[in-house]
Amino acid sequence: MIEARPHTPIAMVLAAGFGKRMRPLTDHCPKPLLQVAGKPLIEHTLKRLMCAGVKRVVINLSHLGEQIRERLGDGSRWQLDIQYSREETPLETGGGILRALPLLGEEPFLVINGDIWCDFDVTAWVARPLPPNCPGRLLLVPNPAHNPKGDFGINNGLLSVNATSRLTIAGISWLRPEVLRTYPRARACFGLAEVFAHNTNLLQAEAYSGYWCDVGTPQRLYNLQQHLQQIDTHL
Repeated sequence: MIEARPHTPIAMVLAAGFGKRMRPLTDHCPKPLLQVAGKPLIEHTLKRLMCAGVKRVVINLSHLGEQIRERLGDGSRWQLDIQYSREETPLETGGGILRALPLLGEEPFLVINGDIWCDFDVTAWVARPLPPNCPGRLLLVPNPAHNPKGDFGINNGLLSVNATSRLTIAGISWLRPEVLRTYPRARACFGLAEVFAHNTNLLQAEAYSGYWCDVGTPQRLYNLQQHLQQIDTHL
């Protein structure tokens, strides 16, 4: 399990959800293709991955997924090789990654939710090997209004359920494939959060206080648009 040498990082972008809280916007458009700052949300993610040195991306598809495939194609516009993992019905975050493991290989890979905006730079993550026997690392952010109690805490740099202060899963992680492959409750459809809970005190965890947005509702999409206009990102 030790990374003997740096490898070309691979990323999985989770894009198969229904986006029910975004309706009616997602009745005819998958959530990752909703426009922000002049282009689809997922295209901003791909640009960040390209800048971090990622060369290959796997995207899972389900609800209106062919629109995503048609829009992104093979990824050559971002100097990326994009492959797709099709789900007849959304398998949630854990099930989707498990289905896609044959495309992701044997080395650690990035996982990014397709419906978040975060200015965290993953470049240092993909350049820093995981310690031996560490199943991965994940990013936590301050609790937003829609998740006031948080998800996990951090204790001595490791994910904890007993820490006094709790934070929210950011939807960005760097995982070994074994963390999914050996999860004892793995099934067709399950969430990644329960895999994290199973690996507390083993997973590395980092807190990030920069800008982060779970673009889960029309209001949050509007808030993100306003934020980007204010900081004039020129994206």
